[in-house]
Amino acid sequence: MPESDLKKASAKTVLKLRKILRSIVLIPNRFLALITKASKSLKSSVTIAALVTMAILAGHTVSAQVSPPSQPLGSLKSVAIPEPSNLGEFVKNKTAAIELGKSLFWDMQVGSDGLQSCASCHFHAGTDTRAKNQLSPGLLRVNADGSPNPDEKVNLGGLNYILKPSDFPFHKLSDPGDRKSTVLADTNDVAGSQGVDLNKFNDITPGSAVDNMTLTPDPVFKINDINTRRVTERNTPSSINAIFNFRNFWDGRAQNDFNGVNPFGSRDPNAYLLKAATKQSALEKVKISLKNASAASQAVGPPLSDVEESATGRIFPDVGQKFNSVKTKKLPREIGKKLKSLTPLGKQVVHPQDSVLGKYSQAPKPGLKLKTYEKMVQDAFQPQWWDSKQIIEIGADGYRAFKQPQGALNTNQFTLTDYNFSLFMGLAIQLYEATLVSDNAPIDQYFDGNSNALTTQQKQGKELFEGKAKCINCHGGPEFTNASVRNVQKERLERMTMGNGGEAVYDNGFYNIGVRPTLEDLGVGGKDPFGNPLSDSRMAQQGKFTDPNLSPPISSTERVAVDGSFKTSGLRNIELTAPYFHNGGQLTLKQVVEFYNRGGDFHKQNIDDLDPDIENLGLSEDEQNALVAFLKSLTDERVRLEKAPFDHPQLFITNGHPGNTKSVTNDGTGRATVTMLEIPAVGRNGGTGTENFPAKAL
Repeated sequence: MPESDLKKASAKTVLKLRKILRSIVLIPNRFLALITKASKSLKSSVTIAALVTMAILAGHTVSAQVSPPSQPLGSLKSVAIPEPSNLGEFVKNKTAAIELGKSLFWDMQVGSDGLQSCASCHFHAGTDTRAKNQLSPGLLRVNADGSPNPDEKVNLGGLNYILKPSDFPFHKLSDPGDRKSTVLADTNDVAGSQGVDLNKFNDITPGSAVDNMTLTPDPVFKINDINTRRVTERNTPSSINAIFNFRNFWDGRAQNDFNGVNPFGSRDPNAYLLKAATKQSALEKVKISLKNASAASQAVGPPLSDVEESATGRIFPDVGQKFNSVKTKKLPREIGKKLKSLTPLGKQVVHPQDSVLGKYSQAPKPGLKLKTYEKMVQDAFQPQWWDSKQIIEIGADGYRAFKQPQGALNTNQFTLTDYNFSLFMGLAIQLYEATLVSDNAPIDQYFDGNSNALTTQQKQGKELFEGKAKCINCHGGPEFTNASVRNVQKERLERMTMGNGGEAVYDNGFYNIGVRPTLEDLGVGGKDPFGNPLSDSRMAQQGKFTDPNLSPPISSTERVAVDGSFKTSGLRNIELTAPYFHNGGQLTLKQVVEFYNRGGDFHKQNIDDLDPDIENLGLSEDEQNALVAFLKSLTDERVRLEKAPFDHPQLFITNGHPGNTKSVTNDGTGRATVTMLEIPAVGRNGGTGTENFPAKAL
């Protein structure tokens, strides 16, 4: 028999062995995964026999000794920060790019309303602690055939409701240790983050932070037909340590490869930038790809989201033009008007001791001195991406024409800087987020050699985390997530015996753990805007993706388990980042541990796609408390106290609407008035930090 056929036969034999061995001996699922991996090198029946012997021996000894995890814990200082190998083709000065990235991340002027920034939802340990107007209904629910079936009503209190500790967990049981006990309360609502109200984008007003918009009546987020602020369909994950994720967003839609335009990487066939070899050269349409850049892919999503930051219909050149020194053509109603460019952070005070921007502070005045966004781009990026004598004119039909400028520009005419602004914003924010690494928690100090960095109870919790509680099986490595670049780049697809005992291929780092019924939110089982599966496993089935490390390759009929699966969150600073899970349905770490101890909330309903480690753990009360104590050892005090690199400019955030769930005040345009709260600027030495969720001050 040819060697290639022998390998295929051997691989099939191994898959059968996995099922047989599962039924006759107690073998951990992750050990069974190792058996499949070993099939890549199988060349003889002798090797198979050795493998059987090894598996049976493991089965006899597993109760006495747990096999080492494939992703052992460690200090985050030991992990290299992911970075594109071709970054130098785009960025010429990293320091300048970080300055640009921090400015853009915190600048409220980015939002269509002149209020919303990236930081509006990532201001506390990289997350959001607001409690008022933070509920979204089950808008992502689908039918069994995958067609949309949104629930458009908030059930827990209503819109503009103030969340209370007693509202949690969202799936409330009479006995938190028994998932089969009486359900006292349940809701498919999501604790998300409030963004913008619904508007149609008309145009930018150069030099103004507020876009020209027309109100669109919102079918969901309204009280007495007055638009309220929309709320995200999922809980806000932390931006701190997000640089280590292979893909970003809960559903992984922010691809590892950044195309310079949007979150979808090589999936978007029409994602192009423009490039000028020299200032006088004709503009060239180019496709780009930067690997290990999912943070950049993620960063360019919210600025155009009509939930998070934008009016509907805005494009990135509009955002770029908004910030630049672009003169507008004098239209009849605008004769005599000369709009000035926006000052970076022009509404916000920057602390004189800001670790990145302090030297440009104008405190107590807002904004950065001696800076424009146009100049910051030029300082940070290679000139071929911004320096051209040509302009780009975009017609009403979307057609792009390259022209020589003839006097002042109209608002449908863009410089090369405007046009490529998504590239600058994505990479600059990625490089800023690459500084937001919390690698000095007690757990890091422990692995760095200080055995006293953990208490006795925390050390007990660590042993449980690595053993009986099975946490490490999904939250492995110094990053405390299997969704890390370091782990996933080795193997993007894996085979595993699922909760129902059947074999399936799944996306490495994404798991269905029974938080909510699968059909309420498909997660990575959903689709991208181009009709493709978000799941790499399903893309591979369609012949659109290949993982060379999966052996044998996935077949077109092989079972895939990705529906209802979400990216495994990193656990660092988890003490500070409540509420938890993709729906924000758990308030405390103890509630999270109880959830896992009872084998999830929707174990039976989700069994076909359920991770096999979601089962009754049998943890005692003392063991659960030890796990909670260990999780608190993952907090870096610099994050809690907002010390560098976690210091920041002043920020004003919306906090719901004056009034209640039944009545709000119309601002005269059909929008509800908002309450604004200040988060003061903090310098490199930090301060007292902000309150955890649900923050009373907010």
